[in-house]
Amino acid sequence: MASALNPPRAPKPKCALPSHYHESFLEKKGPRDRDYRKFWAGLRGLTVYFYNSNRDSQHVEKIDLGASVKVTDGPGVHFNLFVRDQEIKFKVESLESREMWKGFILTVVELRVPSNLTLLPGHLYMMAEALAKEEARRAQEMPSCFLKVSRLEAQLLLERYPECGNLLLRPCGDGADGVSVSTRQTLGGSPLVRHYKVKRDGPQYVIDVEEPVSCASLQAVVNYFVSQTKNALVPFLLDEDYEKVLGAASLAGGPKQLPPVPVIPAPRQHTLPPLLNPDEDYVIPIKDAPVTDYENKDVLSPGWPEVRKPKQCPPAPRVQAKPHTAPKPEPRGLPSGLVKKPAIGSAQGVSATTGLAKVTAELEEKLQRRRALEHSAEHSED
Repeated sequence: MASALNPPRAPKPKCALPSHYHESFLEKKGPRDRDYRKFWAGLRGLTVYFYNSNRDSQHVEKIDLGASVKVTDGPGVHFNLFVRDQEIKFKVESLESREMWKGFILTVVELRVPSNLTLLPGHLYMMAEALAKEEARRAQEMPSCFLKVSRLEAQLLLERYPECGNLLLRPCGDGADGVSVSTRQTLGGSPLVRHYKVKRDGPQYVIDVEEPVSCASLQAVVNYFVSQTKNALVPFLLDEDYEKVLGAASLAGGPKQLPPVPVIPAPRQHTLPPLLNPDEDYVIPIKDAPVTDYENKDVLSPGWPEVRKPKQCPPAPRVQAKPHTAPKPEPRGLPSGLVKKPAIGSAQGVSATTGLAKVTAELEEKLQRRRALEHSAEHSED
């Protein structure tokens, strides 16, 4: 019987590759790297993304260019990038590729096409297009240094993490349609914290100072403060390590909520077993049995069966006198001082120690009388 044909499988949808202002292969060497590593790199916004292959859509590393950036030439096809006082070295395939990377980085950082690079008109036109895209992106996007924090929280962040920057944007405290700029600088050995209000006037953002300054976007506001202080103010940006510890992602999206208090169940009460009915027989464990002073100073073996406690001890039975029998010799294998245990559990056995002692004394007395009679009879025959 012919098997039914399986329907053809639909091809898996391919992930759309991200669009970049500029992309190419380059080799990167960070401050902690011993040697260069080759990546497929792409510039989008203020971030350089690194991929293992030009067919990958998920980056493996990235460099944020939002802080103060400086680009310098290296020997041959090398160039250096300084970000947050860290030097990152790059190696490209040609001098043209080196100038292209330098030009695109400076275009998105300074929001202008550099004029001191050795490039063709077509290359400058590509950078002008990237500049227009970046300006449109920043007009609709909040800067990376914008955090939804209060005035006090902003001061604490700037004080505790100065290595992450000293300028951040936050919502206005009065709830108006604008933002506030918080800065922290050390002047004369003392920290100085300042707050500036930025009002929204249509598509423009106006910095409320003695002479108001209009900016096309919030990123332009940040660039104004950075340029006016000659890079003394650095946009605040938490590193990924700090984000993991502090939960800065939730800080940027709103006030951090406290984790729910775990509900700890009450400890279980150990219930006591029900009391035994005194009218019923119960078993006394051997280890809990009262200690009996045995004549041979020996104890019962733990392997012996348990003995049920009777309700009422019957009186000791009367023991009839037995004919005289010669005592058996003591086995040689037993150590000195020990005697063989009497048999237990017979029908005529003694159930109490006191009864056993009385019977033994009575038998001993009768045995002595009988021996005396036999001894006197022997003398009379002689």
